[in-house]
Amino acid sequence: MKKLFILFTLALSLVYAKDSVEFKYAPKNLERNFPSAQNQILSYNNILENVRTSIVNISIKKEMKGNLYSANPFFNDPFFREFFKGYGDIPQERIQKSLGSGVIISKDGYIITNNHVIDGADEIIVNLAGDKKEYEAKLIGKDEKSDLAVIKIEAKNLNAVTFYDSDKVKVGDIVFALGNPFGVGETITQGIVSATGRSGVGIVEYEDFIQTDASINPGNSGGALINSAGHLIGINSAIISKSGGNVGIGFAIPSNMVTSIATSLIESGKFTRAYLGVTISDVSKDMSSFYDDNYGALITGVEENSPAQKAGLKRGDLIISVNGKKIESASELKNTIGSYAPNRVVNIKFLRDKKIDIVNVTLASLDNKVIAGEFEYKGMKLSEITPIYKQQLGLSIEGVLVQEVDQNSESFDSGIRKDDIIIQIENEEIKNLNEFKKATATKSKKRFFIYRRGGIFATVL
Repeated sequence: MKKLFILFTLALSLVYAKDSVEFKYAPKNLERNFPSAQNQILSYNNILENVRTSIVNISIKKEMKGNLYSANPFFNDPFFREFFKGYGDIPQERIQKSLGSGVIISKDGYIITNNHVIDGADEIIVNLAGDKKEYEAKLIGKDEKSDLAVIKIEAKNLNAVTFYDSDKVKVGDIVFALGNPFGVGETITQGIVSATGRSGVGIVEYEDFIQTDASINPGNSGGALINSAGHLIGINSAIISKSGGNVGIGFAIPSNMVTSIATSLIESGKFTRAYLGVTISDVSKDMSSFYDDNYGALITGVEENSPAQKAGLKRGDLIISVNGKKIESASELKNTIGSYAPNRVVNIKFLRDKKIDIVNVTLASLDNKVIAGEFEYKGMKLSEITPIYKQQLGLSIEGVLVQEVDQNSESFDSGIRKDDIIIQIENEEIKNLNEFKKATATKSKKRFFIYRRGGIFATVL
């Protein structure tokens, strides 16, 4: 009986041993490393004291045109407006003021900031750290698709920020966000890099953000994100928050994108993106097995007479690097190509039939490829949208694109803005300019259905 009990216990232990877990423990002799002694204070003051004078406060003034109807999409619904009929136009404040931040990038007064900080400004005022004088700034150029703008003040011997290669930024790096939140004055917050290469956030068209948990609050927009050496790694741009306050998810435009766009804005007043001419998608786990478990940007279509077609790229090719930079997703390829200027020759490495090939491609201008055809109507400049452009914006709808809107036009007063997409007029869906022209052939007022940033509203023209 005793022998039987021992055998049973042994069998039971073997059963449990099969499911046992071997835990991994840290060494028992780990020592704590104290960063400062009793008579020392750990501080970044020497780093921050130098860079803080590279940060400026920006305030703008702009005159608001029209009434509340033109500012709120709900008032563009004819049924909503009918409900308020008889009450007259609800007046708006004529002068709107706002605050933001900027970063000095040259000794002679060039400053980089967010486009949304200065957008539509009639007057831009810059205040320097430790200087009571107000400087009136001139807009040099802006790029709405990346949310960057360059302004300039007449000043000399300013403390220009030192740039760092943002491709070398690592998750876990200590960072500081500098700006002027809520207009309270110079403010510095600390955090770490939470992620790099963030895209698909839906803030702007070209996204390659550095994510940080350093507090970024209203007024920090356009300010600096710097590393522990005091070098600029990004321009603070936006936060994700339901309340409007900081919740530890902030985004900065990487310094390499900043220098590329700022250089072009200073030289020509605009930034023209390069164009490859492919539709692309990410590679699923199952799909990667066809490409030796590689990830990249999968070509799903090649546009006729495009740089890609001329270089011999085909549907099914997997782009894995551009100029030696590894490409792991469709958005990464889009941002990389979009950071180059037209006529740039780039080296593209791709996989085809499980073989690596390399080709040199001369990029073209995106400005000449995004749209096909133009038409003007009641103060709007309209254009058709190509499949390439639809993919770049992540659109799944048809319509015509509003390129420009005259602020003194009926269209502007009705709430229509640049980059809106007109998808329907009365009961007719609009897919191209010919359909738009037919739908607007008569002079009677009509309901226009407008797509804007994921939402749809209606207005009357």
